[in-house]
Amino acid sequence: MAHPNSFRTRLLAWYDTHARKLPWRAPPRAKKSRDPYRVWLSEIMLQQTRVAAVIEHYREFLRRFPTVEKLASAREASVLAAWSGLGYYRRARMLHAAAKIIVHDLNGQFPATAEGWLALPGIGRYTAAAVASIVFGEAVAVVDGNVERVLQRVSGQRLAGQELWRAAEHLLDPARPGDFNQAMMELGATVCTPRAPACLTCPVVKLCATRGEMPRSAKTPRQNKREIHYALCQTKNGQGSCGDGRPRKPALSDPEHSEGESNGSGGPDVSGRSFGERAVFLVQRPPDARLMAGMWELPEIAQPQNHCKPAFTLRHSITVTDHTVRVWCPPAPPSASGEWILSSRLGRIPLTGLARKILYKAGVIASKEPKLVD
Repeated sequence: MAHPNSFRTRLLAWYDTHARKLPWRAPPRAKKSRDPYRVWLSEIMLQQTRVAAVIEHYREFLRRFPTVEKLASAREASVLAAWSGLGYYRRARMLHAAAKIIVHDLNGQFPATAEGWLALPGIGRYTAAAVASIVFGEAVAVVDGNVERVLQRVSGQRLAGQELWRAAEHLLDPARPGDFNQAMMELGATVCTPRAPACLTCPVVKLCATRGEMPRSAKTPRQNKREIHYALCQTKNGQGSCGDGRPRKPALSDPEHSEGESNGSGGPDVSGRSFGERAVFLVQRPPDARLMAGMWELPEIAQPQNHCKPAFTLRHSITVTDHTVRVWCPPAPPSASGEWILSSRLGRIPLTGLARKILYKAGVIASKEPKLVD
């Protein structure tokens, strides 16, 4: 392993000059403006999600929940709606649960140590160390995918598990632990990349045992392929069809704030009213579902057997599965357990990423990204 002092000096000098300006990041050497709420939120969002995808979601989430107190007092459905588009919704649920503990059990005080952060829901060793070092200056090392790659290339060894953490701790700068940890992650994200690393511009290339020729990681798993079918039923002006042109007056509801008197079908009475907007028929995943519990989506259906063509087809990837998604317009909703949701309410409910993509393609919503309604 490289000599710690030389490695730290080179890496931090590079970081002081080349650190990206990110909305949650304070300038290098900054002693102030390191808000634990914002750093914690960014670290949770960045888990398994690219920086470019996180930035806009981060800003929108903060607009909705600018403080940990606002987040703690919010309804879970509102938090999930704000998280829509980032995926891995368990992160949002754990974030919400931890916010409640910070506000109600810790009197609004954030833990100042990695050990304290580990006691909160949804916080693992990496996140605890990242927040504690960046915000509070605790001398604890971090290991994520980017740091792991840097350590393996610099050492020339197939480090794993506790070996990686020991190597990171060996190099950590105790005087600037937060900047050092961010510099390691920055180096892995922008220079020491998985493919075609920019070794000629690397600040620690002279200390690197491999100069990019690291022990190869395991092969990327082959993508599985799956075809799924969804029913898109929508109305306009209170009259509409799911594809056959027959008028219907659905019960239009807001899953969070139902208004009006019940018509016995699960939504407010709309007789005699005229709605100048669309409504779509959606179903909600069970609260105990293994994935995306409580999220709203279009009803999934079996492939129609009448040999007609789907309204449209799109592609959607989830982890190692590529989905071919075919969207149909059946003559009636395929399920009685769903609800008609006004398009103006869609910003208030947690939609799955695929549902948002379908509704955008169908022209029901104006953006594939969530735009929250206050």
